[in-house]
Amino acid sequence: MKPRTSLWFLSLIYTLSFVASDTLPSNEVWALRSFKEAVYEDPHKALSNWNTLESDPCDWNGVSCTATRDHVIKLNISGSSLKGFLAPELGQLTHLQELILHGNNLIGTIPRELGELKYLRVLDLGMNQLTGPIPPEFGNLTQVVKINLQSNGLTGRLPPELGNLRFLQELQLDRNRLQGPIPAGDSSNFASNMHGMYVSKENVTGFCRSSQLKVADFSYNFLVGSLPKCLQYLPSLSFQGNCIQSQDIKQRPPIQCAGASPASAKSQPVVNPSHLPTEYVSKHHGASKPVWLLALEIVTGTMVGSLFLVAVLAAFQRCNKKSSIIIPWKKSGSQKDQTAVYIDPEMLKDVRRYSRQELEVACEDFSNIIGSSPDSVVYKGTMKGGPEIAVISLCIREEHWTGYLELYFQREVADLARLNHENIGKLLGYCREDTPFTRMLVFDYASNGTLHDHLHCYEEGCQFSWTRRMKIAIGIARGLKYLHTEVEPPFTISELNSSAVYLTEEFSPKLVDFESWKTILERSEKNSGSIGSQGAICVLPNSLEARHLDTKGNIFAFGVLLLELISGRPPYCKDKGYLVDWAKDYLERPDEMSSVLDPELKHFRHEDLKVICEVITLCINPDKTEHPSMRELCSMLENRIDTSVSVELKSSSLAWAELALLS
Repeated sequence: MKPRTSLWFLSLIYTLSFVASDTLPSNEVWALRSFKEAVYEDPHKALSNWNTLESDPCDWNGVSCTATRDHVIKLNISGSSLKGFLAPELGQLTHLQELILHGNNLIGTIPRELGELKYLRVLDLGMNQLTGPIPPEFGNLTQVVKINLQSNGLTGRLPPELGNLRFLQELQLDRNRLQGPIPAGDSSNFASNMHGMYVSKENVTGFCRSSQLKVADFSYNFLVGSLPKCLQYLPSLSFQGNCIQSQDIKQRPPIQCAGASPASAKSQPVVNPSHLPTEYVSKHHGASKPVWLLALEIVTGTMVGSLFLVAVLAAFQRCNKKSSIIIPWKKSGSQKDQTAVYIDPEMLKDVRRYSRQELEVACEDFSNIIGSSPDSVVYKGTMKGGPEIAVISLCIREEHWTGYLELYFQREVADLARLNHENIGKLLGYCREDTPFTRMLVFDYASNGTLHDHLHCYEEGCQFSWTRRMKIAIGIARGLKYLHTEVEPPFTISELNSSAVYLTEEFSPKLVDFESWKTILERSEKNSGSIGSQGAICVLPNSLEARHLDTKGNIFAFGVLLLELISGRPPYCKDKGYLVDWAKDYLERPDEMSSVLDPELKHFRHEDLKVICEVITLCINPDKTEHPSMRELCSMLENRIDTSVSVELKSSSLAWAELALLS
C-alpha cells in the first residue's frame, strides 16, 4: 500500500507542477519568446534555458514572476552583450514592473508599445546602441520611478509627455544625440504669459510637473535653449556638453552646435486653449472682428487644414512603404505571425545611397567581376565623372532576409561609414532595393588588387622588394592602430589576412572588411534555415559575437600576416601545414631568422628582420593576455625600421625597378 501511496503522491506533485508552469498567460509567454527571437547574438548564453517545451518561463534566466506564477513582473538581463532589437511584443507583459536590459548591444528603435506597461516602475535600457526618438507613449508610464536611456544613439526631441510621470525620481538621458529644448514648461514663464492669472499644476507641461524628480542627467546631447528655472536645483554637470545658452556650464564648441537650430531654442511652452480658464478664452476670442476678415480666416484655415491633412496622409503612406519591414516571427505564412519592425531612418542619413541602376551602369551591367565567393560577388566599376569603385553584392535570397538582418545590415553600413583613415578602405555608400532584391556596399577601388595576389604570384615582375614590404607592414599597423585605439567603440577586421589588404596605385595598403558579409549569412543560416545549394558557408576562425572587443584576435592575425609578408608562404598549406608552426623554430634564433624569408628576396636588412621577427613573436603568443596593443606594435615598426629607398638602392635591382615604375 505504501508504494502505491508514494507513487500517487509523486504523480500529484508532477501534475501540480505541470499545471503551475502553464498558468502564465499565453500572450506573456509569446512576448518572452518574441524577445528571444529578436536577439541574434547571445555570447554569454544568457537565454540558453529559454525553452517553453522544457521549462516554466518563470524559471528562465532573468525572468521573475508573481508568487502565484501567473504574471511576469521583472525582466532583468543586463551586461550580457546581447545583440538584437527590442521586440514590440514586450508591451504585452502588462504586469511588468521592471525592465532592465542595461549594458547590452541592442540596436534599432525603442518600441512605442513599451508605453503600455502601466505598472512599470523601472525602465533601464542604458548602455546599448539604440537609435531613433524617445516614444512619447512613455508619458503613459504613470507608475515609473526610474528611466535610464543613457549611452545610446537616441535622436529627436525630448517628448513633453515625460512631464506626466508624477512619480519619476530618476531620469538618465546623457550621452545620446537628443536635440531641441528641454520641455520643462517652467510655471513662472507660463504665469507671465497668462498675465499674472492663477496657474494650477495641471496647466503646466514638461518636466516642471515632475515634482518628485531628484536625479536627472541631460549631459552630452545637443539640447538647445536656456536652462529651465524649475530644474536649476540639479547639478550643473547634469547639463554640460550640450548647446544650452549658459555662461556657467561647459557646453559644446559652436562648430558642433551648428546643426542645432536656434529657432528651436525657445523654451516657451505651447499653450493648449482647452487648458485655459473660460474667462481668458472668451476675453481673447470673443472680440468683435469685421465679417469679411472672419470669412477670410475661415476660408484660409480650411485650405491650410486640407493641405496639412493631405501632407500627413502622404507622409504616413510613405513611412509605411519605406520605414517598416515585415519580419516573420514564425515560419508559417499567416499574417498574424508577422510583426512590423520600424527601421531608424536617421542611422544612414549621412551615408550616400546609390540606386541599383547607377551601379549597373558603372559596373557594365555587372559583367566586370573581379572576385567572388559563396557569400558575395565583387564588381569593379567607374562612376560617371567620378572615381573607380568596388561594389560588393551580398548573395542571399529575399525570402531569407528578415527584419533583424536588415537592422544588422544597416548597423554594418553605419559602422563602416564612420571609418576615415588613409590605410582603411573608404566606404562610399550602399545600395538597398527590393525589386530586384539588392544589398550592396560601395567602396573606393584600390587599383593594384590584394596583397595576396602579389605575394602568391609566380609570374616574373610581380615580386616585392624588402623596402616595399616594410612600408606595407607599417601601413597595415597604422590602419589597425586607428581601428583599435582611435575609433570609439573599437573596430576589428572580421577576417584579417592578405586578401583583406588592398593596394593602391602607389602600393599603399588599405584594410577592407569584406568578410563581415559572412556574419550576416551566418545569422540567416542560423535563424532561417539553409541558405541554399551554393555550398557550405565558411565559419570564421575568430567569433564575431563580440566584434568590438576582439582586438586580440586581430593582433594574432597581424602576426600571421607579417609572417606571410616576409616569407611569401600562405598561412596554411596542405603539404606543409600551418605557417606559424613551421616558422616558430626559426623566429627566436637570430642565426636562423633568415630561413623564414621569401627565396625571391635577395636583399634585406638584418636589423629590420630582427624587429619584424620580434613583433611576430609577440603577436602569435598563445597567451592573448601577453599581447601588446597595436599602438605599441606600430611604434616598434615605425621607430626601428628604415623604409628609405636609398638604403636598398645600392644592392637591389628590384628596388631600382620599383622606383622607376613609381616615378
